[in-house]
Amino acid sequence: MKKDKILVIGACGQIGVELTLALRKMYGDANVVASDLREEHDLLKGTGPYVSLDVMNKEMLHVLVIRHNITQIYLLAAILSATGEKNPLLAWHINMQSLLNVLDIAKEENLDKIYWPSSIAVFGPNSPAAETPQHTIIEPTTIYGISKFAGERWCEYYNHRFGVDVRSLRYPGLISYKSAPGGGTTDYAIEIFHEAKEHKKYSSFLSEDTYLPMMYMPDAIRATIELMEADASKIAIRSAYNLSAMSFSPKEIGAEIKKHIPEFTMSYAPDYRQQIADGWPNSIDDSQARQDWGWKPEYDLARMTEDMLKNI
Repeated sequence: MKKDKILVIGACGQIGVELTLALRKMYGDANVVASDLREEHDLLKGTGPYVSLDVMNKEMLHVLVIRHNITQIYLLAAILSATGEKNPLLAWHINMQSLLNVLDIAKEENLDKIYWPSSIAVFGPNSPAAETPQHTIIEPTTIYGISKFAGERWCEYYNHRFGVDVRSLRYPGLISYKSAPGGGTTDYAIEIFHEAKEHKKYSSFLSEDTYLPMMYMPDAIRATIELMEADASKIAIRSAYNLSAMSFSPKEIGAEIKKHIPEFTMSYAPDYRQQIADGWPNSIDDSQARQDWGWKPEYDLARMTEDMLKNI
């Protein structure tokens, strides 16, 4: 029986650290190879194999896949929304070419499964803002969103044209305490907890009533693994599934924190990220994921806030 051997690219990022640890728990430490351009994350040290890898170097990636008998790849390396706007051409190049390198190697080596994350950034100001459906107008206005939308089309193409079993989720904003965020527009929802604990105050770069879809990292990790573990016959969407857990505004998360830290105060100084957020949905319809492979979130705002403040 063929043993699964998993490569996680971008393992030191916000999602990568926790996903790598979860996969090692499931598949065995030696069977999950973590890789990144960065130095190995402290939480990964001593938990399994780690290699320095530039996903843009296709030959190097191909050799690694063959040498380690890789059967699945999780590609998490990307330049995110706020960072991408500072250098759009670089963001496009890295986000696109990394995916094409992985898809091409998956086709050539007949790999079992590929995971690549999409984002709510694929939606734009012309998409329905409330309960944004799985199939709708998709006209992203950020380079991150444009690259994710193009990536979804490539995933579907490689699946239909070459039979590559590639799966994807449109992540909402992700909140975690174990690893730092990577330059996204929803990062305020992580920064606020650190500032609340350290300084009892926070200045939000989004306005008080900016509602965005959000998810606590344990739910995101579980959703990713449940999608990848589902039988291929259940995966009806080969672009990317809508995924949802909760929606809230900076004002609401501030009020929730205040229940635990009464002296906490908030101010608002919207910057360039406000314009990005204004083009995104305020809530997501993920009924297709619930129907196809049984997705169901476990954390709401109150439960997440309590856990974040306990752990950071």
